[in-house]
Amino acid sequence: MSSPFIVVPTYHELENLPRFTEQLWTALPQARLLLVDDASGDGTPDWVKSHLLYQKQLFLLERAGKQGLGSAYVAGFSWVTAHLPTMEPCTAVVQMDADLSHNPDAIKDLLGALDAGADLVLATRYRGGVRVTNWPLRRLLLSLGAAQYVKLITGMPFSDPTGGFKAFRPEKLGELDLEQIHSDGYAFQIEVTHMAWRLGWNISEVPITFEDRAAGVSKMSTRIVREAVWRVPWMALHRRRLKPRTESAFAQKRSSS
Repeated sequence: MSSPFIVVPTYHELENLPRFTEQLWTALPQARLLLVDDASGDGTPDWVKSHLLYQKQLFLLERAGKQGLGSAYVAGFSWVTAHLPTMEPCTAVVQMDADLSHNPDAIKDLLGALDAGADLVLATRYRGGVRVTNWPLRRLLLSLGAAQYVKLITGMPFSDPTGGFKAFRPEKLGELDLEQIHSDGYAFQIEVTHMAWRLGWNISEVPITFEDRAAGVSKMSTRIVREAVWRVPWMALHRRRLKPRTESAFAQKRSSS
């Protein structure tokens, strides 16, 4: 049975969590889920701690205040790589949103690409056409323009480099030096993919259908867009300074356990 570890940042997502978790465990009954909550104030921690699967397949990392998407993923990845050596084997580490714009049913396709040899799998909205529903035209054009901008500046060949639905081979994720990641907002998605690409990872793309959130409010802001605009050329200029870990913390912990 596939047993991926799903990492999901939350901030005011309580309205989506019951439906999201139901769909996740219907699609992948063995999946484990880590929610990284930035003091939402909406009752998320209480909901998690009262869940029947809490501390079994559902885990919670609470943070003091809204610290940003990028740092939430860094904290979540660090938590997973630190805890996995003492847990049941993990087939993949998946990052995705809780707002149901990323369909849990699509995780199986990402896992299939990892099984076929990929180190990192990107879920793409734009390979072979546009697969986005319920987005206003302005938001879609912004996303398409951002993808082209990233490809032009960095040279990455991927059709959807700004996407936030990804699957990592666990031992490869452990090789990333998370301290080298500087982005706080959605530029984090680009920076992680760019880091993996520069390190020579085998990166695949899997088409998905993206549907805008059914509940809650988007966290996109002008500040986040501005960060992505200037951070992309920063990545291109600093790419030669990128240094991989010589041995992943995950591998070290595995060998010593």
